[in-house]
Amino acid sequence: MPSLNGAQHPARALICLLAFLAATALPARGEPAQAEIVIRLDERQQRAAGIDVVRAQAEAGTTQTSLPGTVSVPPRQLRVVAAPAAGLLEAVLVAPNEPVQEGQAIARLRSTELLEAQRLYLQALSAEQLAAERLRRDEQLFRERIIAERRLITTRADHEFARTTLQEREQFLVLVGMSEAAIAELKAQRRMVPALTITAPVEGVVLETSVSAGERVAPATPLFSIAQLKPLWVTLQVPLSQAVAVETGTRVGVPGTEAQGEVIRLGRSVDAVTQSIAAVVEVEDGAEALRPGQVVTATVALRPNGTPQWRLPAGSVVRHGGRSWVFVRSPEGFRAKPVTVVAESGNAVSIRAHLAPEDLVASRGILALLAELSNIYGG
Repeated sequence: MPSLNGAQHPARALICLLAFLAATALPARGEPAQAEIVIRLDERQQRAAGIDVVRAQAEAGTTQTSLPGTVSVPPRQLRVVAAPAAGLLEAVLVAPNEPVQEGQAIARLRSTELLEAQRLYLQALSAEQLAAERLRRDEQLFRERIIAERRLITTRADHEFARTTLQEREQFLVLVGMSEAAIAELKAQRRMVPALTITAPVEGVVLETSVSAGERVAPATPLFSIAQLKPLWVTLQVPLSQAVAVETGTRVGVPGTEAQGEVIRLGRSVDAVTQSIAAVVEVEDGAEALRPGQVVTATVALRPNGTPQWRLPAGSVVRHGGRSWVFVRSPEGFRAKPVTVVAESGNAVSIRAHLAPEDLVASRGILALLAELSNIYGG
């Protein structure tokens, strides 16, 4: 039988060649291919367009950028004190920006709803005590075999209903603002009170007082906003061009103060007007120097990510198709190269891109290049 090795060698060689071509054509794992676009322009066309080029200046891997932000109180630290019942606000005992302790009296409310809740509670208390007495009597009669078990079962059900009703009325007193001590005193003394004292639910600072003494309020009307002012949040507006350079854990400071923190959350939606995303910074150190509602300019320390960083004139970077681009001089004309903007000022921009020290980047007259990019890349 003739050997098949001679027939197998060409097929094996073809497979090896295809594997080699595939390996050289695809980027290595973890290294995304750079979507560079060649724009062909000869010397005459470049002169006619008035294109000037500059050499990119290498920068250190870490830089800083300034971003606007607004100081706010984390939602978990903000408590709104509302009116527990309808009534007349007799007195307001605290003022805005005043620190308060948990349980401190902050207002007094006179309420007919409070009186009605107490009346129903005392009525339920009497009914429960009467049902309990009947249960004790019927249990004794049942042990003496004077009554049937069916009557005892009915009496127990009546007592359970009365006990549940009493618990319901007691919880209603809690909802209208009575403390446990006041409820215990009402139970012991059986004397109703026409007004209740509203207390601070947490320790903090009164940010806002929404009512004044002498006003009539409805149930659930907001009366006070009390906040714990450490830590605070600073919500930064990060332009899309810089969003990829900011990540959770990035350190942030507020110049002129000791306030420092780090990014804890990046927004997923984009503001349609400013084309920016929100980055929430939690400030623990130096939070005393900030005030809720304050507008600040924060300094963001951008971390290196292994990509070289360069400095160019501000007009060297254009936005198109949701990306930032520069135009690098090449023998054919220019190569449109996507980059990451990490910082911008009035006359310079810092980018991260795989450039070479000898690369020349278009800095003026780039409208013609942008038009060619639009024709080729679309978007």
